[in-house]
Amino acid sequence: QTPLVESGGGLVQPGGSLRLSCAASEFTLRYYATGWFRQAPGKGREGVSYISKSGRRTAYAESVEGRFTISRDNAKNTVTLHMNSLKPEDTAVYYCAAVKIEGDYADYVPEVMNEYDQWGQGTQVTVSS
Repeated sequence: QTPLVESGGGLVQPGGSLRLSCAASEFTLRYYATGWFRQAPGKGREGVSYISKSGRRTAYAESVEGRFTISRDNAKNTVTLHMNSLKPEDTAVYYCAAVKIEGDYADYVPEVMNEYDQWGQGTQVTVSS
């Protein structure tokens, strides 16, 4: 069983919306900064959005800025990616990743893929008419 489980992917028309959820099965996600990454067919994996352990700071890839919103619900042990105004180029497998943050770095937002050491198996998002 993978440490993180993604859900909410599917087929949507251009301009539509989806909500992806990431849940931790083996640890308490509130102690982890969390990120969403994606990999389109024939391309490398790229960062999409990130949120600090505290939830106070977020960051987005330029390609999704203004369309996607990341949030976390520590009571439910989940992180959610709200995706609006979806485009065909958003088609990819979306992965959730997490890294435990120690000490006084609750607002730190890791934006480099190799900083993350917990990964999910991914969920497919297809944007097509």
